[in-house]
Amino acid sequence: MSILRIRCSPRGLESESYRLSQQIIGRLAQTGPVGGLDVVEFDATTLTHADGDYAAVLAARDEPAADVLEDGSLLASGGLIRMLDDASHIVLATPMHNFTVPSSLKAWLDHVVRVRHTFHITPQGKVGLLADRPVYVAISSGGTFSGEDARQPDFLTPYLRHVLATIGLKQVTFVAVEGTARGQDLLEAARVRALAALSGISYAAAPEEMSA
Repeated sequence: MSILRIRCSPRGLESESYRLSQQIIGRLAQTGPVGGLDVVEFDATTLTHADGDYAAVLAARDEPAADVLEDGSLLASGGLIRMLDDASHIVLATPMHNFTVPSSLKAWLDHVVRVRHTFHITPQGKVGLLADRPVYVAISSGGTFSGEDARQPDFLTPYLRHVLATIGLKQVTFVAVEGTARGQDLLEAARVRALAALSGISYAAAPEEMSA
């Protein structure tokens, strides 16, 4: 069993989203199998945007011959999909940028949401091909986007819920530290709320939304 963590913040290991993801992984490890869980790391900020060859393959009616898939975004996509398929749990550590996902997370999604590999197109719409598994999204936001104190819209959580379901991942839990730019006192209060929400996370529990 392994956890795949996708890190999406330009602040890297110093980011609030990474800090929160560490706590999520800690809860999974604490309640997981005796032998422990391997954590596979991927830094999405290292990804480039999808290239022209990749776009051409996605637009093609049929999958090209295997020797076409050897470099550039096509090669990166194959590796990222294998990492995703091999993981028993997925943790996305991401900031909210301009009300939605950062460009690094969008680039990762563009590589793994791939026709004929992670979803099929049917007359009824897109059908995911990945086996469902728990996905935990650790969000940090400078402003507040949930609850009575919300001061900005949230295009991140509904988008992620929909796009992940497109490839078959429907067990999505959101945990957030909001208001990181509103002063230390409010930040500490947001951290306390997020920590309380984490008490509901366990290795075997069915995920549910826990925005703090």
